[in-house]
This record gives sequence, structure tokens and C-alpha cells, in this order.
Amino acid sequence: MSGRRSALARLAWLWRLDPYRLAVYVALIGLALLFVAPFVWMLSTSLKTGPHSIAVPPEWFPDPMVWRNYPDALAKINFWVSLRNTLFYAIPSVVGSVISCSVVAYGFARIQWPGRDIVFILLLATMMLPGQVTFIPLFVIYAKLGWVGTFLPLIVPTFLGNPFFIFLLRQFFLGIPRELSDAARIDGAGELRILRTIIVPLSTPALITVGLFTFIDKWTDFFGPRVYLSDPDQYPLSIAIQTFQAAHKTDWPLSMAASTVITLPLVVIYFFAQRKFIQGITLTGIKG
Repeated sequence: MSGRRSALARLAWLWRLDPYRLAVYVALIGLALLFVAPFVWMLSTSLKTGPHSIAVPPEWFPDPMVWRNYPDALAKINFWVSLRNTLFYAIPSVVGSVISCSVVAYGFARIQWPGRDIVFILLLATMMLPGQVTFIPLFVIYAKLGWVGTFLPLIVPTFLGNPFFIFLLRQFFLGIPRELSDAARIDGAGELRILRTIIVPLSTPALITVGLFTFIDKWTDFFGPRVYLSDPDQYPLSIAIQTFQAAHKTDWPLSMAASTVITLPLVVIYFFAQRKFIQGITLTGIKG
């Protein structure tokens, strides 16, 4: 009885909604279903047999469910080795990006020094350069350093800062009251200590956003590993799945099973970090 009353209460609430707001809700739900549909189809296809995956009309619900597709796909893409390789450079990259970008952003946001604004404008200008422009000079540098064929070209640049992440963190740091830093300076704290004990704890949403962006970029990066890594035993998941799909073009259930396994960690990470991620994005434009 109570469940029926709650359902009627929800219907009454919807009836009292402003027509414009109701239209917005309907549009948002429709867009959400539109974006979720490809992932649902991928998950559904991963549990089908070969003939059912190409059936006409399409079958959204697999019958029977072939769970064997997942262990077969994982074995063929050498999943655990590829996962180890991916995490080997993705996790250090997250650490390097968070540390380097937060230090540089703090210098732009909280410390007065001659030419600061000009240097910041030049930093932002580098965002306009496409990666293809700097690719060849960087490759020559890494080759002369003997880094080609190792993970170093994928890890070291993250410890040198990223213009977009520096801008993101700078905007967030500007929203933190300066009185907190001034009080710490009166107590004898240096800039690094202020950054470590005051700014970083108050900037958790922005730092999580930077870390999440970096991890997704490294997890899905195909171009960098393909150029700098030559040993198949070093290949990450992005190359492993591409190689697998090239060899199994018509085996849609196995291809979708492998794609689901590689996509699922990003969905899970975003699900647990979405609140901080949204805060980090929305709160970075408070001050400029």
C-alpha cells in the first residue's frame, strides 16, 4: 500500500511540474538513453553467439547468453600482460601530472613575480599547437636520449606539466581565500608547505579531475605506444584490442567482449569519482 502511495505521489509531483521543466527532463532522459544505447548494444553483443550477433532484425537480449566469450577474448588479447603494461605507465603519469601541474599552477595563481601574466599567456598559447607539429622534434630528442623502445617517452612528459591542466588548477586555486595562505606565512610556512598543507587538501576535486583526465588519456592512447614501443610484450591494451579486432573482424561477440572489458574500468572509475569530477570542472571558472 505504501509503495502504491509513493508511486502516486511521484506521479502527482510530475503533474505539478512546470511544462518547460518537464520538457527539459524528457529531453535529458532521451539524450541519456541515446548515449547509453551503444554501450548496452556492445554488452549485449558480447554475450551472443556469432549468428545471433548479425541477426536481422537485431536482437537486444541475447538468448542464450554465451559467457564463454569473455575468457576466450581475454586469452586471445593477452589481457593481463597488456593490463600490466598499461598500468605501468598510466599510474606514474597520473602522479607526475598531478604533482607538476599543481606546482606550476600554484606559482601562477598565488605567487607574484615579474612577467607572470605574460608567461601564463604564452603557456596558454601552446595549447593551440597540434601534437603533430611537435611530434617529430620530440621523437628526435627521445631517439637521441635512447628512450625509443621504452616507456619513458610516455611517462616523463607528464612530469613537465600540461597547459590545460595547469590552467584548470590555476582557476581553482584562485577561488581559495588568500587569508589562509597569509595566515600560514605569518606562522612561518614556506610556499611548498602552504601548497602541501592548505591548497592541495582544499583542491581535491580539481586534482581528481586532472588525475582522471590523465588516466583516461593514457588508458585510451594508441598513437604514443604505437610510435615509441616496438616490442609486442610491451604493448598496452589500446594496441592489444586493435590487433585483436584486426585479426577477428567478423567475430563480433569476441570483439565486443574484449571492448567491454577494456571500457568497463573507465566506467567504474567515473562512477565512483563523478561527484568530485563534476565539482572540479564546475568550480574552476569562479575567478579569472
